[in-house]
Amino acid sequence: MNQELDFMFLKYARVWIPDPEEVWKSAELLKDYKAADSVLHLQLEDGKDLEYKLDPKTKNLPHLRNPDILVGENDLTALSYLHEPAVLHNLKVRFIDSKLIYTYCGIVLVAINPYETLPIYGADIINAYSGQNMGDMDPHIFAVAEEAYKQMARDERNQSIIVSGESGAGKTVSAKYAMRYFATVSGSASEANVEEKVLASNPIMEAIGNAKTTRNDNSSRFGKYIEIGFDKRYHIIGANMRTYLLEKSRVVFQADDERNYHIFYQLCAASRFPELKALKLGSANDFHYTKQGRNPAIDGVDDAKEMSTTRQAFTLLGINESYQMGLFQVLAAILHLGNVEVKDRDADSSIIPPNNGHLLTFCELMGVTYQDMSHWLCHKKLKTTSETYIKPVPKLQAINARDALAKHIYAKLFNWIVDHVNKALHTTVKQHSFIGVLDIYGFETFEINSFEQFCINYANEKLQQQFNMHVFKLEQEEYMKEQIPWTLIDFYDNQPCINLIEAKMGVLDLLDEECKMPKGSDDSWAQKLYNTHLKTCALFEKPRMSNKAFIIQHFADKVEYQCEGFLEKNKDTVNEEQIRVLKASKKFDLLVELFQDEEKATSPTGAPTGKRTVLSVKPDKSRQGQASKEHKKTVGLQFRNSLQLLMETLNATTPHYVRCIKPNDYKHAFTFDPKRAVQQLRACGVLETIRISAAGFPSRWTYQEFFSRYRVLMKQKDVLPDKKLTCKNVLEKLVQDPDKYQFGKTKIFFRAGQVAYLEKLRADKLRAACIRIQKTIRCWLARKKYLRMKGAAVTVQRYVRGHQARCLAKFLRRTRAAVVVQKFQRMHVQRSRYRRMQAAALAVQCILRAYMARQRYKALVREHRAVIIQKTVRGWLARQWYKRTLAAVVRLQCCVRRMRARRELKKLKIEARSVEHFKKLNIGMENKIMQLQRRVDEQNKENRLISERLMGLESSHAAEGERLRAELSRLRSAEDDAKSNANRVTTLLEELARLRKELETTRSEKKVIEDWAETYRDEMEQMVAELKEQNGLLKSEKDDLNRLIQEQNLQMTEKMCKAIQEETQQLETDLNEERSRYQNLLTEHLRLEERYDDLKEEITLSMAVPKPGHRRTDSTHSSNESEYTYNSELAESEEGSRGGEDVTRGNLDMSLFLKLQKRVTELEQEKQSLQNELDRREEQFQRARARDDEQHKKARSAELEYESLKRQELESENKKLKHDLGEMRQSLSGSAGATSAAPGSPAYKVLLDQLNASCEELEVRKEEVLILRSQLVSQKEAMQHKDEKQTMTEPVLYVEDVQKMRDAGEITQAYISLKDTNRLLETQLQAQRRSHENEVEVLRGELQSIKEENNRQQQLLAQNLQLPPEARIEASLQHEITRLTNENLDLMEQLEKQDRTVRKLKKQLKVFAKKIGELEGGQVENVSPGQTVDEPIRPVNIPRREKDFQGMLEYKKEDELKLVKNLILELKPRGVAVNLIPGLPAYILFMCLRHADYVNDDQKVRTLLTSTINSIKKVLKKRGDDFETVSFWLSNTCRFLHCLKQYSGDEQFMKFNTTKQNDHCLSNFDLAEYRQVLSDLAIQIYQQLIKCMENILQPMIVSGMLEHETIQGVSGVKPTGLRKRTSSIADEGTYTLDSILRQLNSFHSIMCQHGTDPELIKQVVKQQFYIIGAVTLNNLLLRKDMCSWSKGMQIRYNVSQLEEWLRDKNLMNCGAKETLEPLIQAAQLLQVKKKTDEDAEAICSMCNALSTAQIVKVLNLYTPVNEFEERVAVTFIRTIQSRLRDRMESPQLLMDTKMIYPVTFPFNPSSLALETIQIPGSLNLTFLTRV
Repeated sequence: MNQELDFMFLKYARVWIPDPEEVWKSAELLKDYKAADSVLHLQLEDGKDLEYKLDPKTKNLPHLRNPDILVGENDLTALSYLHEPAVLHNLKVRFIDSKLIYTYCGIVLVAINPYETLPIYGADIINAYSGQNMGDMDPHIFAVAEEAYKQMARDERNQSIIVSGESGAGKTVSAKYAMRYFATVSGSASEANVEEKVLASNPIMEAIGNAKTTRNDNSSRFGKYIEIGFDKRYHIIGANMRTYLLEKSRVVFQADDERNYHIFYQLCAASRFPELKALKLGSANDFHYTKQGRNPAIDGVDDAKEMSTTRQAFTLLGINESYQMGLFQVLAAILHLGNVEVKDRDADSSIIPPNNGHLLTFCELMGVTYQDMSHWLCHKKLKTTSETYIKPVPKLQAINARDALAKHIYAKLFNWIVDHVNKALHTTVKQHSFIGVLDIYGFETFEINSFEQFCINYANEKLQQQFNMHVFKLEQEEYMKEQIPWTLIDFYDNQPCINLIEAKMGVLDLLDEECKMPKGSDDSWAQKLYNTHLKTCALFEKPRMSNKAFIIQHFADKVEYQCEGFLEKNKDTVNEEQIRVLKASKKFDLLVELFQDEEKATSPTGAPTGKRTVLSVKPDKSRQGQASKEHKKTVGLQFRNSLQLLMETLNATTPHYVRCIKPNDYKHAFTFDPKRAVQQLRACGVLETIRISAAGFPSRWTYQEFFSRYRVLMKQKDVLPDKKLTCKNVLEKLVQDPDKYQFGKTKIFFRAGQVAYLEKLRADKLRAACIRIQKTIRCWLARKKYLRMKGAAVTVQRYVRGHQARCLAKFLRRTRAAVVVQKFQRMHVQRSRYRRMQAAALAVQCILRAYMARQRYKALVREHRAVIIQKTVRGWLARQWYKRTLAAVVRLQCCVRRMRARRELKKLKIEARSVEHFKKLNIGMENKIMQLQRRVDEQNKENRLISERLMGLESSHAAEGERLRAELSRLRSAEDDAKSNANRVTTLLEELARLRKELETTRSEKKVIEDWAETYRDEMEQMVAELKEQNGLLKSEKDDLNRLIQEQNLQMTEKMCKAIQEETQQLETDLNEERSRYQNLLTEHLRLEERYDDLKEEITLSMAVPKPGHRRTDSTHSSNESEYTYNSELAESEEGSRGGEDVTRGNLDMSLFLKLQKRVTELEQEKQSLQNELDRREEQFQRARARDDEQHKKARSAELEYESLKRQELESENKKLKHDLGEMRQSLSGSAGATSAAPGSPAYKVLLDQLNASCEELEVRKEEVLILRSQLVSQKEAMQHKDEKQTMTEPVLYVEDVQKMRDAGEITQAYISLKDTNRLLETQLQAQRRSHENEVEVLRGELQSIKEENNRQQQLLAQNLQLPPEARIEASLQHEITRLTNENLDLMEQLEKQDRTVRKLKKQLKVFAKKIGELEGGQVENVSPGQTVDEPIRPVNIPRREKDFQGMLEYKKEDELKLVKNLILELKPRGVAVNLIPGLPAYILFMCLRHADYVNDDQKVRTLLTSTINSIKKVLKKRGDDFETVSFWLSNTCRFLHCLKQYSGDEQFMKFNTTKQNDHCLSNFDLAEYRQVLSDLAIQIYQQLIKCMENILQPMIVSGMLEHETIQGVSGVKPTGLRKRTSSIADEGTYTLDSILRQLNSFHSIMCQHGTDPELIKQVVKQQFYIIGAVTLNNLLLRKDMCSWSKGMQIRYNVSQLEEWLRDKNLMNCGAKETLEPLIQAAQLLQVKKKTDEDAEAICSMCNALSTAQIVKVLNLYTPVNEFEERVAVTFIRTIQSRLRDRMESPQLLMDTKMIYPVTFPFNPSSLALETIQIPGSLNLTFLTRV
């Protein structure tokens, strides 16, 4: 053993050594092994040293242990060392540490019973394994079932799944799950739901064939082989069951802690039911046949509930209530029969006491006479050649006869149930293939082994032989396929053992012969065995201490059989007279039927038997006359015949093996007993499979996998372009012995242990590289540490030296401070002395100088008074003289001027009479007036300057005079004070003496008061301190209370916000749930509708004669007939064609149709209720969102309000200007009225006309400005409306002659240019407003000047009135001429300025209007909807034809079929998407509908809508798997729905329309109900789109996201064993991530070309990403080989690529990224540290999107790819579970890949005008007429 690998036995190598307790123990070599050593020095795992002695003869070395990286593999054949300890250890690690109960061992699935319910058998797991390769997923019973199903479909060959194992190992459960898998993935091809019936047979067979044993609570006490039949489409059509060797002895006897068959206990538990009262049953403890085990209950099992399940299964299989009650009668009669008491009459006879209650009940239930049954229970009939004798039997024989009768009745009942289950599962459809599931007992050996164990082991010998041959055959095929020389492998052949049992003169043959002997016994049979085989067969032995037993060497172990009871059990005799009594029953038909021939039995369902032969354990009964001898045929012969038939069936199929292992005998969950496991592994052939594999080349690698794994062992020069040649060259260098490997066609084959050797070389190479990396890093770390220490030392020195310097500086500063203090102290003393002397000198000087000043002041006062008197007198005299002189001069001037004026007046009067003089005077008057005006202005300016200067001087003089007066008053008061002070000096001196005395008294009082004050101050200070302290406490309390109040307010605010947020989220969740429920009901409704159509077609096919050209009739049944019932001509024609068929359908079974109709009605009602609830939820949601949208709307409308305010301000200013001009006009009118007779009135009229023209021009300007403002505002409102919509606008439709814009950059540039234009317009408008304001100010100034001039004129007029008449006329004429001339000039100048301004503004307005027109109608773009998110709404400028159309299409009623055919049924989406505008069919249909509404033809409206809906359904039914077709009709259906809304006339939809579009609204019909119908249709199309997309993406996801290495070289390749997984290297047919991205691009481009709503595209993309994330995560959770650190990196990279794709498509805000969050967290979980509690806390906070089951599953599956990675400790996983225990989440492991998010269709109006749509000729719609 292992001599070929002795070079591997080096120090630290690990080996397996035998152990009596644990079977095998792990140990480690302490030193290298040498060939001459006889002892191995080992160290066990617990630290003990051990010397392991080698066998001196064989020198066999112990088994080597596999590297830790290979421990826990999915396939045992992937282990480098294939031997028993390696297998046992791998199973234990997977079972205990990883909680994995399934493991592959080559072609065998090893299943260990966990004794615990695991969540790994749900529908999600079934869906995950469906369609997957067996090696790609983790081991599972579903993987085996999927492999069998796939091979059946691929190879056209029948399959078998052989499930074997000990009692309690889980065989029945495994077989049940396999059948459930077939029933789920295949489905039924007919209406009978055969898959449900197949599953319903399980509870029936468990009830009548399973019982509780010491090893298993639900042990199958019979073997069964179930054939599940499939048709050509591989749908289940039926099933057939064969049973083997029912344990009849359990009916009458049970050991301690065991039970009888479950059905008896179920009957007893249900005995209180009214329908079972007649059976007279009670508790199970009341009956002998059910109380022998003394434990009638099973923990966790409710027998009454199980009884209900059994009865439901009977009903589902067609066994009606009467037959069920008959079965229960027979079972109850068996229980009563067991309680019949037999008493001894004498030594040779027995008797049953009369009126035995249980026997009476038995007879009553069975319908037989009490006397006959009691007689034949105690007697038997003996026949001779001449006579017949009736002989009494003793009590023991009578009891045995009673028990034999009970067993025989139960066996008959069991066979009857099996037969009728088969009949219920039988079908008339021809079976194309089948999959058989064999649930049979495994090899058994007990302390006492009897006939049952012998038969079981015989069957296992046959199965083992078949298994060995199959394994050998597979090995041979593999070698031949790879063109490797085939060498015979020595394996155990158990044919000799089989011959010993079944050959002529074998054990069974001798047993049957002994049974025929009149006096045959077990002892005589034993002697015959000894004589025949003891010396001739090495496999047969005789026990030393017994002559009634024999030993047979089976393939698994030696078994000693006790001969006692063999003959009796083989004969299985029963009293014929008892059977005859039962057959004579007149009241109980079922009892008679049990004992009739099989071909005469009737079916309780009334179904025909069919042509298929029913296989059964029972022998052939076709020949007459054998029925009476049936019970005499030996059990051994029956079993051998049925076993032979089974082997023939298995040999004709492809087998798949499931070996169930029982981990312990105590039914403890996840407890592994190595002894029991090894015993079963040896018995079930797993180790034999390992041995056969290990004898040749067990390890097999493809060249690519070998290259990827061992690239590290190659040098650069060894790597060649040819991978195969590279691997050959490297192997020749690494492995010297060429016999250790073989090069196949596609694989390299290795001997056992060679992979471990290569792994050792690889690990050594990596270890050396790691050591070098560690050395370099440690050197770098040490240097960094040294540099840090050096820097720290320098820093310490620097700080110490700095401290010393600071101490020295401190000493010097203190010394210097002392000198300075001394200096300043001495200076202070001298300064104090000097200040005292200075103060005394100053006091003397002050007194003296004050006296001198007072004397000088007195003299100055006297002089000043004298001067004042003189000044006053002189001034009065001068004024008197000046007044007299002035009066005289003025009088003289007046006289002279009066004289001159009179002379001048005379001259003027003369000149005024001369016209020529007047004209000459006017010639230069204007110039003079202008000169005079200019002079007046200059003089006014000078006067203003002079007056301002004069006012400044006056103010300065006034201030100076005020200051002097104040100074004078101060000096006067000082003089008075000085006088009074001089008088008071004497008084003050006296007062001073008195005060000195008082001062002394006051000082003494002061001292007393100071003392008191000091005491009082101390008290006050103490009191103040106390008050301050209390105040501080109060403040702190106040601050605490304020803080508490603020915190409470914050908490309340947060709670309210959180509550509002939660309420909003709850409303959204409820809304989505209601939508999901409603849409799921729509899906169910569609499925039922399709089912109804299929049933009608099947009935049509079954009733009609099939012809070569027959075609299925398309269904026109609408999914919403209840909402719009009508009678169209199309429907009438179809109904007329089917009229002949409806007559014949009346004879069929209409129950299914009625059920479907009822179900459809219920679904419609529920749909309506859900729709109402959905509307209510949406209203709540809208109200909840209204509050949030209000602020947003206010903010969005701020700019418009601002513009409105500016417009109003401009209007008010214009109005004010108009009012001012009106006042001026009135003023001028008044002036003109006063001087209407005066010359110059025509000039006034001209001025008035000019003013009116100016006013009209201002009005025109105002209107133009308002028009421009309204255009800008309307454009703003359109942009705001577009931003507020929930969905992006659909792309505008374009005319053919306009160039299409497809680049997103051009769209952005166009939008930016439009915004710049708007800003420019706003800037210019603001400039105009400012110019208007300036003009208004100028006009106001002019108005003011006009008012002043008017006032001045009025003053002049008043002055003129005082003049003489002649002077008055002259003055008024002169002033009027001057005024009118000035006004005329000013107005002409203003008018010219305004004309220039108006012309400029008109020119600008024309330019702006032209630009706006170009922006609105000059640019037409064709952009995909995904790229027009921010584009403003622009009306399409389509040139009109000569005739104006109304956007309607007229068609004749008989052309409706042609319209639907050409526009829907025969339309090719690809051509429409490329050549025509998006949504064209929807627009055409709506235009036809508009015309039907226009002419008020309700019949035409209904037929058109219904034909449209039904035609779309037909197209989808026919081409529903074409993504382009489904996407096209989804887009058109949504567009049609939007058109119905947009033109419905509802205000909520009309506000988005243009005036022309509102004119096109429907006028006669309200199609709201049809909008709901179309919405439902759109939902169905959307779900069809998602399914179609899922079918396309599904094959790509796992390969592209998980298996393909996007980052090459990161993932390592581990050995995979026989079940090869899919290669991660991208071949030609392998999908990669680029394949997924290309497919996503294809989906997106197709939807964009079809004009799908952008919001709908977002929902589709979100669903796509959910499918990708869910499928990837589910496969990750079911694949151990994918759970590694490197795979996590690959997944995160792939997810980043998907996110990049979203960014490129501007879809990051569609919610797709959030659907990938569970996958992202799972990838992060694979890469984070998983050791400490901190890591556990980080994982719990990070993985909030994963459930606890998913997190634990990933941690359990985590597998290191290299030896440097570590497995996750079990304690760490327990820590994670404890931390996540409080999570409220679903226990489901996998994500639901079938989940579809509820879809919504936000309203998206079209800006396309219907009257501009042109119908291309390619659509063949020439019969449509535009209206």
